[in-house]
Amino acid sequence: MAAYADDVIRQLDDAGADQAVVCGLSMGGYIVFELLRRFRQRVHAAILSNTKAAADTAEGKRGRDAMATRAQAAGVRGVAAELVPKVVARATYERRPDVVNEVREMILRQPLAGVVGALRALRDRPDSTPLLGTIRVPVLVIAGDDDQIAPAAGMQEMARAIPIAQFVLIPESGHLSPLEQPQAVNDALNAFLAQL
Repeated sequence: MAAYADDVIRQLDDAGADQAVVCGLSMGGYIVFELLRRFRQRVHAAILSNTKAAADTAEGKRGRDAMATRAQAAGVRGVAAELVPKVVARATYERRPDVVNEVREMILRQPLAGVVGALRALRDRPDSTPLLGTIRVPVLVIAGDDDQIAPAAGMQEMARAIPIAQFVLIPESGHLSPLEQPQAVNDALNAFLAQL
C-alpha cells in the first residue's frame, strides 16, 4: 500500500496540488489509510467506499494466497469466476447481467502479474483500526447494504470510530456501490463535497 500511496503523492506533486479530497473504493480505501498515516497534511478530506480498516485475518491471508495460486495456475479468468458473485449484490448478480458482465470484463482486462501483486499487497496491508480515532479531516463512509466483502455493519462501526465522519448506506448494492447504484453514490458524494 505504501507504493500505491507514493504514486498518489507523485500525482499530486505533478499537478501542483498541496492537498486533495481522496476517495478510495475497496483496495483504494487501504491506500487512503496509508495516505492518512504517512501524508496526513496532503489530505483535505477523505471518502472511504466499500472498504475496511482491519488487516486480513490469518484465514483471510490464506484465502488471498489460495486465490493467487489459482490465478497463476488458471489465469485471470479463474479469479473473475470466483470474485464476480462476491463483489456485486445478490440482486445485481441475479437481475443485472450488464453490470455483472462489466465487472467480469474489468477483471479479465487486468494483467496476471498485477492481479497476483495486488492480492499480495491486500494480504500484507497493515491494520488501520488504530488510525481511525486520530483522523481529523472530514470523512464520508459509503457502504453497500449487501456488501459481502466489507459488510455495512463493520463500515458503520468504522465511521463511528472516526471523529468527523458521515455514514451513508447505499441500498441494493454490494462491494461495488458506485457501479451498481451510481446515482445514489453521486448524490452522497455531492452532498459531502458541498459541505467542505
